[in-house]
Amino acid sequence: MLIASLFFYAWGEGVLVLLMMGSIGVNYIVGLLIDISNKKLQTDKSNIFLIIGVTLNLLVLIYYKYIHFIFENLAFLDIKLSFDTTSVTLPIGISFFTFQSISYLVDVHRGSVEGQRSIINLGMYIALFPQLIAGPIVRYIDISKEIENRKVTSPLFKEGISRFLIGFAKKVIIANNMGFIADKIFDVPVADLSSSLTWIGAVCYSLQIYYDFSGYSDMAIGLGKMFGFNFKENFEHPYISKSIKEFWRRWHISLSSWFRDYLYIPLGGNKKGKYRTYVNLFIVFLLTGLWHGASWNFIIWGLFHGFFLILERIEPFKLSSKFNVLKRIYLLLVVIVGWVIFRAENLSYAVEYIIRMFAFTDGNYTYPYLFLNTYVLTLLSFGILFATPLRTFLVEKIKIIVPNKVWAVAIERGVYLLLFLFALMELAQTTYNPFIYFRF
Repeated sequence: MLIASLFFYAWGEGVLVLLMMGSIGVNYIVGLLIDISNKKLQTDKSNIFLIIGVTLNLLVLIYYKYIHFIFENLAFLDIKLSFDTTSVTLPIGISFFTFQSISYLVDVHRGSVEGQRSIINLGMYIALFPQLIAGPIVRYIDISKEIENRKVTSPLFKEGISRFLIGFAKKVIIANNMGFIADKIFDVPVADLSSSLTWIGAVCYSLQIYYDFSGYSDMAIGLGKMFGFNFKENFEHPYISKSIKEFWRRWHISLSSWFRDYLYIPLGGNKKGKYRTYVNLFIVFLLTGLWHGASWNFIIWGLFHGFFLILERIEPFKLSSKFNVLKRIYLLLVVIVGWVIFRAENLSYAVEYIIRMFAFTDGNYTYPYLFLNTYVLTLLSFGILFATPLRTFLVEKIKIIVPNKVWAVAIERGVYLLLFLFALMELAQTTYNPFIYFRF
């Protein structure tokens, strides 16, 4: 598994696989030093080794991911440094494997797990190819037992295939088609767009990023099951939420829970008064935005979500359960507007786009309407419907309607097979369309 994972990474990143191998070596040594210090009750040494390990991981992340952003902002402030950053390229998935490495070191420091004695086992954990490049963020504590002693069973392998096919269909059939429409609209100057087109673009992108990222997570979870690993869920129908707080319990669960357990709670969480809670939320969502990329758009997007999280904690803005419909509308409005900030090339375009959404004006650019044919509108409808727990409902209904288990299983597998064949046909006629979260 380790050799396959390193080969997989080298295939896409070439010599940067050495960075991955270096990360494995450093975290292996630091993890052992922390563990040995803990067992000798040398708390100060354990703390020092943890600080060294976390700092080294963050320095690598900052250098490769944020060096361009830092120098651009320094240049804007008329601070010029003689350092050529043009040769620095972003390694795929660096945010994911860095956070996994940090969670390993912190859990060893806390005594939640023992330091891994086998560099091969730790290397497999950090480089594990199914979820290496776009998540979910898998914590060592969650799969440590499976690393040491896992079993590949026929039922788990079949379940993994089904889950993989669901994710594959999500990406190729829905995400790619919604992305095609969104790209056509977001590439146009805002002044040429009508308000209706801006909403179509925002909704299509909201569906694209959900099906793209949750599709990858499904594929990773499915592959994990095929190899005997049980990765935790990363999405739970986030668009049916009734608040931003609930949304982040359902969206990119592995990231939000990572920030909760390794940053928000250590900062004091909500245990030190409401104003300290607001500050903690501000810090967490500032870093959540920054984690997604070296751009002010991502930072503002994170703070935008953090603002509404804080707002929801203030008494006058709390809505009772009697207003569930209004709460769902509010959630969708906030999230969709947030995705515009996330998707736009720069902040000025995002602001103009959002103003256009609510201006209710006409535009002179109608080209994207040509692509809104019956097929695309059907996929758009399916995208909206299956963003709810409709699939689970249909599976349960089939079991009731078809009590014969053999026939129920045959129908379910037949649907997966048709989806797979349909996705292959889609894939054959489209150009290269990478997963959105590859760049994070």
